[in-house]
Amino acid sequence: MLQTTIDMLTNFGAAGLIGVLWLAERRQSTKRDRQLDEAHQRLIEHRRDLNLWLRIVRDNTRALGLLEQAQRELTATLQRWRRGGRSEND
Repeated sequence: MLQTTIDMLTNFGAAGLIGVLWLAERRQSTKRDRQLDEAHQRLIEHRRDLNLWLRIVRDNTRALGLLEQAQRELTATLQRWRRGGRSEND
């Protein structure tokens, strides 16, 4: 079909050539717009994934901080218990 269209338009001389060039530009422009839309959609999906990973890292960091605090408190309690309940200042 494209070849038939090109053949018909080239019969019109310079105007036909301009028409062929315009059609080719529109086709390429449409293809490029579609590629840009697809790339934009992928970027949005990657951003969503990145936000999820950042939330996971933030939550894990908070959990590790709480775990460390609990371990320090447990260690301090065990040390006091080992010394017979005396405070560290005794």
